[in-house]
This record gives sequence, structure tokens and C-alpha cells, in this order.
Amino acid sequence: MNFLRKFINISLIFLTLIFILGILEEINFFRDVSANFIFPYFLTLLNAPITLFEIFPFIFLISTQFFLYDLIKNEELNLLKKVGLSNLKIVKILFLLSIFIGIFNVIIYYNIASKLKFYYSDIKNNFSNDNKYLAMVTESGLWIKDEVNDKKYIIKSKFINDKFLFENIINEFDSDFKLIKTIQSKKIDISDYNWIVHNPNITIENNTESIDGFIEISSNFNSEKINNLFSNISSFDMFKLYELKEDYKKFGYSTDEITIQLLKLFTTPLFYGTFTIFSIIIMFNFSKNKSLLFHIISGVLLSVIIYYINFIFNSLGNNGKIPVYPSIFFPLFIIFVLSAIGLVNINEK
Repeated sequence: MNFLRKFINISLIFLTLIFILGILEEINFFRDVSANFIFPYFLTLLNAPITLFEIFPFIFLISTQFFLYDLIKNEELNLLKKVGLSNLKIVKILFLLSIFIGIFNVIIYYNIASKLKFYYSDIKNNFSNDNKYLAMVTESGLWIKDEVNDKKYIIKSKFINDKFLFENIINEFDSDFKLIKTIQSKKIDISDYNWIVHNPNITIENNTESIDGFIEISSNFNSEKINNLFSNISSFDMFKLYELKEDYKKFGYSTDEITIQLLKLFTTPLFYGTFTIFSIIIMFNFSKNKSLLFHIISGVLLSVIIYYINFIFNSLGNNGKIPVYPSIFFPLFIIFVLSAIGLVNINEK
């Protein structure tokens, strides 16, 4: 089908642009790193598919514009009407096709792309200066590996709330990984890189001392950095997202970002279909004498507006400013209403 060919061709064009821009970024990253020259190209290939997934809605919009422009320019639209295929039927066909592609993208493409993104992040982390600093969430809580002033720390916390870690055990080692002391504390303030450990119990060679007050520990982590470490959820497939959500619940960490990501995936087919209808409305409601460039520019401008509306609402949802579900469904509702208004008297266009 011509629409599918347009969609594939435009996807390949965007993939090429993503690859070129990604190469420049990776070459800049590896500029001061000793690594094989092929690594920037390999990492760009791993990262490009998930980036393409993020812009698929706009690819649908542009593909639909190209498809309909050809129909209008070649007067094939009038021929289709003569055989009983009305504008509304064309809308239905393209809408259902977009939904089908969206389901495929979520179930198959996204899970593959997220795996590649995970490998990308893992490989790149090995070349990062921060590789010796690690933080991860498991069923038992938050685990942090840190290194400051030739001392190594293994920190385990049961849960986090705002800028505080609770139920903590800090094991401090020397450069040879020999245990120096163990610090236990029910509460640690991690708002800064100098952690404030409240009422610690310090054990050195089986002798324990309780301190009524607080001590300070320098760290490479603070609350903001820990939050950022867990923000790249695009590297997790759908199954891993569910596992991570359960771990976050046990840990006391906010699951809003994961919920938003899952909702975005579930609504992706509908988003594709709605964007396709939106593109059809643009093509049918502007003058047929307008150039293809005019239609594309108008579509891109509207896409940018929609993107920022979507981005703002998603950010408000992640920050807890608005409930999670409105942050996803309200932008979709706006596009749906605009599309529904444009469908009025669509057969007369």
C-alpha cells in the first residue's frame, strides 16, 4: 500500500537524520576516551531505534500528508469517490491501519528498541568517569556503591521519602576493600553531597558507639542525582517496567514516572491513529492549490505545538503537580476534539 511505503520511507529518512546527529554526539563523547573508533557508530545504532520510536507520531502525520497530497495531485481522490470510497471511509482505513502499526510498535518494536537502549546505556557507562559510582533499586531497597577519598562505601537503604533515606546500613572500606567500620542510621539527609547521618550507631572491630546527634559523610550522590539515575526508563521493556514498578513500591520510591511511561505505551496506537486523522484534517481543510511544502510546514508547526503541550503535561505528572492520568489523557483529548471538529462535513471536502 502506498501509505505504508510512504511511512517506511519517511521513517528511514528520520532514522538517517537521527544516526547522523547521534554520531556527532558520540564522537564528541569518545573524543577524550581511549576506545576503538567503531564504538561511536555502534552505540549510535543501538540508541537510534528508541529515538525513532519517540517521533513516530509525527512520522505518521507527515506520511499521511504525503499520501493524501499524491492522491489530490493525481486526482485519484475523485476516482476513489466515484467507486464509492468517501473521504470518511479513507479516514477509517488510515485510522485502523495506524492503530494496527501502533500495536505492532508497542508489542514488538518498543521492546526490541528498549533492549538496545539498555545495552547502549550499559556499554557507555563502562566508558564513563562515573562507572565506579553505582545505584540500583532491588526488592530489598536501594543499593549504592560509592568511592570518596580512597574510601569505598556500600550503602543499603530500605526506602526513600523526599530527600531522606531510611533504615540505612553503610559499610566503609579502605582502598584494599578491608572493612573499616559499619554505620547504622534510621535517617539520612541526602539533599546535598555532604550527607547528614542522624543518630548513627558506629561499629569498629565489634565495638559499637551510639552518637546522639549527627555525623557528615561526603558522597558522589545527592537526592537529585539519584532521581536522575532512575529517570531513563526508556531502556526498560514493558515486562521490566512492571517489575521495576513493584520494586519501587516496596522501596517507597515514586512510581509516577513508570506509570506515565506505561500509559504512554498503552495509548500509543490511539495516539498514532489520532495523529493520522489530524493530518487528514489539515490536508482536507486547506486549499488544494497550496503546495506540499505549505502542508508539511503547517503540519510540523502544529506537531511542535502538540509535542510541547504533551511534554508540559507529562512533566507536570512526573513532578506530581497534576494527577498521572490527566497528564496523559488530556493532551490526547485535545487532539481528539480538534480532529472530531475537523471531521464534520469531511465528505464535502
